[in-house]
Amino acid sequence: MNSAGHSEATAPRGLELTPFRGLRYDPDRVGSLAAVTSPPYDVVVRPDGLHHLEAADPHNIVRLILPQAVTPTARNEQAAGTLRRWRAEGVLTADAEPALYVYEQRDGEGMLQRGLIGALRVSEPSDGVVLPHEDVMPHVVADRAALMRATSANLEPLLLTYRGDDTVAATTKLVERTAELPPLLSTTTEDGFSHRLWAVTAPTDVARVQAELAEHQALIADGHHRWATYLRLRAEHPSPSPWDYGLVLLVDTARYPLRVRAIHRLLHGLPVADAVAALDGLFRVRRLEAPLAEALAALADAACDSNAFLLAGDGAFHLIDRPDPGLLARAVPAHRPAAWRTLDATVLHAVLLDQVWHIPEDSPAHIAYIHDTAATVAKAERDGGTAVLMHPVREDVVRELARQGVTMPRKSTSFGPKPATGLVLRALEP
Repeated sequence: MNSAGHSEATAPRGLELTPFRGLRYDPDRVGSLAAVTSPPYDVVVRPDGLHHLEAADPHNIVRLILPQAVTPTARNEQAAGTLRRWRAEGVLTADAEPALYVYEQRDGEGMLQRGLIGALRVSEPSDGVVLPHEDVMPHVVADRAALMRATSANLEPLLLTYRGDDTVAATTKLVERTAELPPLLSTTTEDGFSHRLWAVTAPTDVARVQAELAEHQALIADGHHRWATYLRLRAEHPSPSPWDYGLVLLVDTARYPLRVRAIHRLLHGLPVADAVAALDGLFRVRRLEAPLAEALAALADAACDSNAFLLAGDGAFHLIDRPDPGLLARAVPAHRPAAWRTLDATVLHAVLLDQVWHIPEDSPAHIAYIHDTAATVAKAERDGGTAVLMHPVREDVVRELARQGVTMPRKSTSFGPKPATGLVLRALEP
């Protein structure tokens, strides 16, 4: 047995998904299920979105995933106290028996996603079972770990994907058959997505799913920092323990393809004029007097031929592309695979942030990562900073790099739709 208390002999051969007693809101104790949900913690635009969610309902889940207090310790203690109080008051109650949960998301444009929520055995990247594709920021992992320690709970599921085939036919049939039954809960959030949840408790169904998934590996689509947190917390607790597992949503992308979007950057304290001036002779720069949709279309066209980005924050858009080959050769590590060296995120971090603008990528005081495109532009214009808008990378590129064991720069992709936070939680202590 190793120092973390885990036997090498028990290393998983594939995905090990386990039922758990879901902790869920009592609909009779809250205004509405939609009003207590939230996007994942890192998607909430702060402070605007945070305040909006807090005002939506006094029991909104954001009070647990993003507690507000003066110090980190006080924030985590506040979240732990809030969770204890809500459970004592019956606002959150545990289901009667352990289950795997079928979860469905649907929007008004024909998007349908279904998957299984369960407790997944945590495994190291070297095991080849759960594949990360992005680097993480240590301070974010430390922050999430402190919150999970304080609350003894997995407050929101990660989004993992696997590629189904004939070997998971029974799992796919179970998910789709279950979705024809009356759900445990059904709600529509303000983004237009409807959400439904079912419990799968029959031992034969659970065993069949477990046997099929044991032959598969998964890609982390969303939640790298939370997965790294699971790894850290598992190492802190002697095995066996509930910390050997973490809350996930598993989606078969052969059946339900995900959308891949970019995650944008907001550079604090760097005016657009200064950012553009520093690019002279290094990138081609074109000013676009166009609305956001047209500017993004121009970015997509430019990204077909070279690395390309949109800068915003001064009332216009600046399309930058065609980086100087000599600059790329000097700044981008040559020992990495070609697919990694040519990523927009690689060029952004290794060339623009490091060599041109001299901005530390892991400092919240200098850079923020925002999923919402319009919100990134608006905050840059309001704060006098520079928004760097990215073009999304293809899923097949992400998966192939992950299989090679190559991680992309942090916050390179945004897979979705992401599971709503607050529909089902996992308590690690009774």
